[in-house]
Amino acid sequence: MVRAGAISKGMVLLMKDEPYVVTEREFVNPGKGSAFVRLKLKSLRSGQVLRETLKSNESAEEADVYDKDGQFLYADEAGYHFMDAENYEQYVIEREGLEEKGSYMKEGDTYRIMMWENRPIDIVLPLKMTFSVIEAEEAVKGDTVTGANKVVTIETGRQVKVPLFIKPGDKVLVNTETGEYVERVNA
Repeated sequence: MVRAGAISKGMVLLMKDEPYVVTEREFVNPGKGSAFVRLKLKSLRSGQVLRETLKSNESAEEADVYDKDGQFLYADEAGYHFMDAENYEQYVIEREGLEEKGSYMKEGDTYRIMMWENRPIDIVLPLKMTFSVIEAEEAVKGDTVTGANKVVTIETGRQVKVPLFIKPGDKVLVNTETGEYVERVNA
């Protein structure tokens, strides 16, 4: 059990018999009455968002989760297929709620898999990843307004807004939380 005041962003709590990750935390100390914590939680199984308010003297149960490395094999209608690098066991993570993360994954790469009750429930991506641009429109001469962007397709099929100077074959660094272009990577 963890006290409400000690709950932090990124922590995984057990609410309604399901693991929820804390996405936002706000400590409120009103002039009158006792302090409390407002939480915004996201279910690691369904993606459902839950808002909870806990008084500072209340507690919440931490979910017993752990991470393990898994090699991404492929995706299909059933979900995302991974292989445990240590024992070669294969497991599937349902697509529901993870489509955004799935659009960044490359076959053959290794990712951290969050496990709960010996079942995979979430994929932990690096904050920034490098991708090859496979399709990009040509920049039109004279179209150089400050901050002008265009949409390109990266190797996973995801579309990203980038500056006009990016061409097919370039490598770009993308923030996986926001989906935004960070910089061009020189190979």
